[in-house]
Amino acid sequence: MELEGRVALVTGASRRIGRAIAVRLAQGGCRVAVHYRRLADAAAETCVACRSVGGEAEAFGADFARPEAPGTLVEAVLARWGRLDILVNNAAEFERMGLDDFDVAAWERTLRVNLTAPAALIGAARDALRSQRGRVVNLCDAAVARPWPDYLAYAVSKGGLEALTRVAARALAPEVNVVGIAVGVGAWPEDYNLETRRRLERKIPLGRAGTPEEVAAAVHFVVRDGDYITGVILPVDGGRSIA
Repeated sequence: MELEGRVALVTGASRRIGRAIAVRLAQGGCRVAVHYRRLADAAAETCVACRSVGGEAEAFGADFARPEAPGTLVEAVLARWGRLDILVNNAAEFERMGLDDFDVAAWERTLRVNLTAPAALIGAARDALRSQRGRVVNLCDAAVARPWPDYLAYAVSKGGLEALTRVAARALAPEVNVVGIAVGVGAWPEDYNLETRRRLERKIPLGRAGTPEEVAAAVHFVVRDGDYITGVILPVDGGRSIA
């Protein structure tokens, strides 16, 4: 796919991996819809970063805890640019909760943001994506293969996102390619101390954490060069899935 002039919606793009993806697509020539939930100032900074590499960007606020938000967001992007070529489902809740402290509200909140919203966004954008022979990229997680019991809802939601990737790829073929990227450590959770980070790095065959820019490069590859790739989950985890 030639990226010049395409419109990309990146959810959760106010910082970290989402910002890196937005900037990388803008650098490739995309007009980027920068989604945020509450960090409007950070989303504005992402837009500035996109413009600094020659792209066009605008911030769009939406709270995926609200059922109508995905559809409203897609409508706003279409109203702004008249098309939608690329959807990157990156926004996610990462909340500690296990079976011992199971909480229904936390469970539902995580699944709504991490799984229901991506499904609703794909559904709302399907006609626009089909008309442009577009792309959907879902940010999955390598932890699905080795789930963390203390992040029950997160692990289940990301497992569901892998299934959604495959189902949507079948449903939208042949016009739209749908790919999942299973990220290992692409950006450290902010509450992980140095000792925890070093311990986890020792489990990674390549011996280090990844970076948001490396995840963004994988998204860029799938979008630009993945004409014959769909329905698969691409690990970007430094080899953690084989360790």
